[in-house]
Amino acid sequence: MNIVSVSEHQETAGARQWAGLGLLALPTLLLGLDVTVLYLVLPSLVSDLEPSATQTLWILDAYGFFIAGFLITMGTVGDRIGRRRLLKIGALAFAAASVFAAFAPSAELLILARALLGIAGATLMPSTLSLISAMFVNVRQRAVAIGVWATMFAFGMAAGPIVGGLLADQFWWGAAFLIAVPIALLVLVGAPALLPEFADSSAQRLDVISGALSLAAILPVVYAVKEVAAYGPGVRPVLLLALGIGVGVVFVRRQRRLTAPLLDVTLFSERAYSAALAVLLIGLVGVGGTMYLVTQYLQFVEELTPIVAGLWMGPPALAMFAAATTAPIIARRFRPGVVMALTLAISTLGYGLLAAAGPGQKVVGVTGFGFVYLGLGAIAALGTDMVVGAAPANKSGSAAAMSETVQELGVAFGVAVLGSLATAVALGGGGGAGAFTDGMNVASAVGGAVVFLGALLCVVALRHIPPLGR
Repeated sequence: MNIVSVSEHQETAGARQWAGLGLLALPTLLLGLDVTVLYLVLPSLVSDLEPSATQTLWILDAYGFFIAGFLITMGTVGDRIGRRRLLKIGALAFAAASVFAAFAPSAELLILARALLGIAGATLMPSTLSLISAMFVNVRQRAVAIGVWATMFAFGMAAGPIVGGLLADQFWWGAAFLIAVPIALLVLVGAPALLPEFADSSAQRLDVISGALSLAAILPVVYAVKEVAAYGPGVRPVLLLALGIGVGVVFVRRQRRLTAPLLDVTLFSERAYSAALAVLLIGLVGVGGTMYLVTQYLQFVEELTPIVAGLWMGPPALAMFAAATTAPIIARRFRPGVVMALTLAISTLGYGLLAAAGPGQKVVGVTGFGFVYLGLGAIAALGTDMVVGAAPANKSGSAAAMSETVQELGVAFGVAVLGSLATAVALGGGGGAGAFTDGMNVASAVGGAVVFLGALLCVVALRHIPPLGR
């Protein structure tokens, strides 16, 4: 990790920085909302626009698909043109695309709007995180600020179905997109006063070929994973995955040759950087898969309405908030790797509860998911802090984008792998609510085993990281 000087340790953030964090929490919350806001809006949207089954999937997936594809490029763009400037451009673009989506007259145009939202979202995610890195120089405060950042995104995902359902019920399905407009206006007004500008004055021109290669490497992988989640394993996902990996190899080789690479691949030689990314990937695989299964369990097995099911997901979100904000404080006394390992180990208790939950036991299931979210809170705060902290200041946007790309892939892999495993078990049991519960049990047990390996990785690969601020 970067060596932090004693003067940097003593430079604590003031009221302006904390107020700026509050401002940055707004677009972060918005990005989380837009991941899940269509869950309850979809019935009225389908009734109005009458999309085909394939178009419906694209309406749901285009947003996350294009966020993942453009994150690395946009993170580097922010380092070059200025992170505050990119945040303002992204906020304006996100608001415009949201209005476009709200009044889209056809399924095709709504898919286009969702794709544009994803591209705009890819400018917001690394901008917010890299600005936090620049504003909070004190390593202890930075870890807490990143914990708040991670929690706001997860809170947005948890609140998305409820917010979308309420707006669609009171107005029409397009109203769910319009909540982006006032948030974008607040960001545009508040950014000049509360947020600093930071750009790499020595940065060279953006390598367009590298940007195209990063897109061509990530998009096939994400698409393959989502296709497995929707239709199960097949030849096409394997070919897409191979294509993505092949282009990824070409991308890495090009970065090694460039004097100003799009992504500084030499950072992967830093053990803390690589290990933290691996832990984030493993943790998000478990969380992504179980979150998908638990929401289905509450509605399909427990027969709760989507809004009530969303409210049941509130306590786990509070558990994540508690872990994300307290883990950095605990890591001032104990090594961050140990803190992450212990919380991941505790979260395996949650996977165990989900592996044992049956019909009529929603309290057991939700409690189990609360433990799962507890582990996520700790690794999201401390792991992301390690990734951003390992990069030099002029590359923090690129590092932030890499962290978010890995987390996006983790969620996608979790939904695909654990979701497909649960479906296979359920179909083998004849289908129905009882068989779905068996599938959730098996998938949760597998997810818990994978996360336990992540806990061991924390102990082995991150034990050399000292407590925060030392």
